[in-house]
Amino acid sequence: MGAVSYLRFIQILNDKYMTVTLRAISIAEIQEIAESGLLAGEKFAAGALPPPFVAQRSLTQIAAGKSIEWCGNYFIFRNDDHMIVGGCGFKDTPLNGRVEIGYGVAPECQGQGIATVAVRALLEAAFASVQVDEVLAQINPANIASIRVAEKLNFVRGDTQLEEDNEVLDQWLVKKSHGFCLEVAA
Repeated sequence: MGAVSYLRFIQILNDKYMTVTLRAISIAEIQEIAESGLLAGEKFAAGALPPPFVAQRSLTQIAAGKSIEWCGNYFIFRNDDHMIVGGCGFKDTPLNGRVEIGYGVAPECQGQGIATVAVRALLEAAFASVQVDEVLAQINPANIASIRVAEKLNFVRGDTQLEEDNEVLDQWLVKKSHGFCLEVAA
């Protein structure tokens, strides 16, 4: 995967264009989010920033020598008002051809196709790498909106796992060789 700092995508909603930009979060910004849960100097919707534990995980992985391209995160910017409306990224470097993604959109910005656009961008970046054959999204079965994003992008539901914190997560996979396409299912 080459160095990617900005990814721009267009989603058509209600006969108008909405442009969303993914911008790589700098190490300084990751540190600020890990320490305070906030970010000075940027306009963001409530709940749009990655949680501090996600930022801390990124810092730990980067300090261990892992690539920021795989362990960093992206802000999801809504271009019409230059607001951060969510975040997304890879959770770690690919292992055995698989990489895991995570994503979130501020509650007030949900239902607008933003997560679908962001996840599609992550899939395109992942599948451009020779290191990745499949992408995993772990989704709580009660998170219907996230399940719908996975379904639209041709992920297939697999096993269910119980996490250390007793959260139940379904394993959703999409493979490079089949299933992933740039067209979104209706």
